[in-house]
Amino acid sequence: MADISRGPVSTLPGARNTPPAGAMCDDHEDRPAIKRVQGETDSFGCEYSDLCAECVAEVDRYSALGRIGTCDWCKQQADDLRPRRDYEEGSSGRVYDVCGDCVKREILAHEEDRDRDDYDGDWL
Repeated sequence: MADISRGPVSTLPGARNTPPAGAMCDDHEDRPAIKRVQGETDSFGCEYSDLCAECVAEVDRYSALGRIGTCDWCKQQADDLRPRRDYEEGSSGRVYDVCGDCVKREILAHEEDRDRDDYDGDWL
C-alpha cells in the first residue's frame, strides 16, 4: 500500500528517494524496497510507492515511452508531456501535464525577464 505525504510537497511525480529502513516492495511483499517513487501529486500532497529492483525497472521502461495526451497549458495533443508546476502558483501548487513546446516557451520567457534591467530575482 502506498504511503502518503504529510502535506504539500515541492517535488514532482517520478521523484525518487531512499525508502524507509526495512520497507518492502508494495507489489512484491517478499522483496525489499530499493527506491521510494513519488506518484500522484497535487497541491495537498502526494503518494509514495516503495519498489523493489524489478518494479523500479518497470517504472523506468514506462517513463521512457513518453506520455501522450493533451497539454494542460496550450490544449494541444502532444507525445512528450511531463509534470510541471506554474512557478507563479508556488512550489507546492497544482501539477500540470505540459508539452515540451510549452516548457521551452516558459524558459524563454523567464530568460527574457531575467535579461530586463528591472529583474530582481532568480526564478529557478
